[in-house]
Order: sequence, then structure tokens, then C-alpha cells
Amino acid sequence: MDKPIMAKATAVWLVDNTTISFKQVADFCGLHELEVQGIADGEVAQGVKGFDPIANNQLTQDEIEKAQADPSHKLKLKFNPAAVGEEKRRGPRYTPLSKRQDRPNSILWLVKFHPELTDAQIAKLVGTTKPTIQSIRERTHWNIQAMEPIDPVALGLCKQTELDAAVQKAAAKRAKEGEAMSDDERRKLLSTEQSLAADDEPKIPTAIEGLEAFTLSGNDDKKEEEATPDADSFFNLPDSDDEDEDDK
Repeated sequence: MDKPIMAKATAVWLVDNTTISFKQVADFCGLHELEVQGIADGEVAQGVKGFDPIANNQLTQDEIEKAQADPSHKLKLKFNPAAVGEEKRRGPRYTPLSKRQDRPNSILWLVKFHPELTDAQIAKLVGTTKPTIQSIRERTHWNIQAMEPIDPVALGLCKQTELDAAVQKAAAKRAKEGEAMSDDERRKLLSTEQSLAADDEPKIPTAIEGLEAFTLSGNDDKKEEEATPDADSFFNLPDSDDEDEDDK
């Protein structure tokens, strides 16, 4: 076991009692850096009591001091002989009773903003069944009118790293199948870190791309021809004799 027990509660304690960077806490607790930042901002893990990793024999004070002095230092979990040989838990994800009522809202969020995810991926992320997902996709769920899409990470049903991994897997599958994707879909398939690092440059829709320069150049040429005076017009003035004959 290379992660501490009660990882989120441990992260709460480290944020409240140390000056360790968000990335160091995230790497040690197996969370996403944005989740740790959310804990510091009070948006994530509200009401969760901090779990002291020193008192619970998971970290040493020396290890914490090293991490505070060197931001690049990675915290190392204290060796626990009782954890040797422990296998990873298998089976469906357990969802606390207090959060089960919010699970349909998280499914609606995933279906709406990440339609590329399969039912199996969604079921694994939030711990639900395929019939429930199908009913929400088809909007036949008994409570669909009262449901609101809510990010499952914000609800604590899954980790940001798990959601990013599922999205990247879906992106790789669609790319392998050669299915065309729109610009909005490509943006959704980016991980959180890639999306935040992307440039916010406006893009010209494909349907009118290339027409802008043509239209502008055509209008400019036309205006230039209209605005350019003809030199002969200054010299080919009517004669005074012709004007007198017209008056008579």
C-alpha cells in the first residue's frame, strides 16, 4: 500500500497544519492537485476532520520538514509491516449513504458533458448500474425533471485523476476508430491540466474559414477603385463657348 489510509482526511490535515505545496500533498495522498486546492479554498471535503498522519504512524516529522524545505521533495509513506501483501480492493465502488442521493446528478453531468464515456466507465467512476445510466441517457428516469448535473469530483464520488484517465481512454478509443470529432468535443476530451494550459484564441468556423480574407480584399479593391480619381476628369472640362450656345 503506497497511499495513506483516509487520504482525503490526511490531505485536510496537511493543508491545515503544514506549508507543503498542493502538488506534494496531492502526490502523497493520491489526489488531483485541483482537489487539494479545493480543500484549501473550502470547496472540497467540507466537514471532513483532519487525520493526523504523524499520530497514526504514516509520516514522520522529519519527512514533513524535508518536504517543507524542498518543494521538489516527495513525501514517503512510513513503512507499515501490516500492509505488506495487501491487495487492491476489487468489486464495485462503495458510495456512502449520504452521497447516494446525489449519484443520479453526477451521472447526468457525465452524460451531458462527456457523452463519449461508455456506460461501463460511468458505472466504474460513480458506482452505479447500467440500467440507471441508460434511463438517464434516455431521460426516462423517474426523477429526471428534478435532477441537476453536478460534477462527481465536487461530490466526492470519484477523483479528478480517475475522471481524466477515463476521458483520455475514451479519446484514444475514438481516435483509433477514426471517428470525426468537433472542436468542442476535442476540448472536452482534454485532461484538466491540458485544458487549463490551452490557449484561448478564437477560432474561425470551418464553414467560413478562408472567406474572410477574400471578402475583405474584394471590398478593399472595390473601394480603392471608387476612391481613386481619374486624372482625365480634371482636364476634360466643358468649353465656355459650348456653355454659351446652350444658354441661347
